[in-house]
Amino acid sequence: MPAQTTDPKLRPAGVTLDRKAHELRVHWQDGHTSVYALDALREACPCAACRGGHEYMRPQFDPDLIELKPARSYNVQDIQLVGNYALQIFWDDGHSAGIYAWPYLRRICPCPSCRAARDQARDG
Repeated sequence: MPAQTTDPKLRPAGVTLDRKAHELRVHWQDGHTSVYALDALREACPCAACRGGHEYMRPQFDPDLIELKPARSYNVQDIQLVGNYALQIFWDDGHSAGIYAWPYLRRICPCPSCRAARDQARDG
């Protein structure tokens, strides 16, 4: 099981699935809110099958994948906490293998300030 973190950037204060707006919102303990389009979140599934096999299961996952145009529209059937470290999302296409850990969700936050911080870190 992944180690727990006390970093407020990586600890959720609340999670809201808004089916009408078709988005998942994570409110972080540091005051930041990440808003993920459901379609993009499904396309960014972190499981081995979606990443292309176990050989691609590195800790770092390209956060820009959240920006790609999804292949189709997806809906959430259910969402459950996995311990204190992640969410498991059950999608309408039958897929549910992805475990969306809090650090992963924070790393792929699509907001402009998080994108700018990733670009700055990547560009040095």
